[in-house]
Amino acid sequence: MMNLNVVHLVGRAGVDPEIKYFESGKVLCKFPIAVDRRTKKDDKPDWFELEMWGRTAEIASEYVRKGKQVGIQGKLKIDTWQDQNGNNRSSPRIAVDRLDLLGSKGDTQGGSSYDRPDEF
Repeated sequence: MMNLNVVHLVGRAGVDPEIKYFESGKVLCKFPIAVDRRTKKDDKPDWFELEMWGRTAEIASEYVRKGKQVGIQGKLKIDTWQDQNGNNRSSPRIAVDRLDLLGSKGDTQGGSSYDRPDEF
């Protein structure tokens, strides 16, 4: 039996990306995206936390800004931990393998795409 964990999303960055450089030389970038639903116009968007590494992280931190439209391909991951009260908590995130820069509101330019060359 084949297992498949692939996520494709198109949405807008909720904030400017947060980038972190590690002593090991690895680079991490995180930001949330808002994805509109295909239902009523007054529906609130779904929010997804994105995480990317390496060159893709650097590209995101340089070119993505709040409101910029991006497309991603990645894997769904669930972080789990215990809070201060001992309750089990979990939070989904998307580990991005591919980032497509699709433009922001008012942009007429085409986009660019960047694959994550390294696995972590």
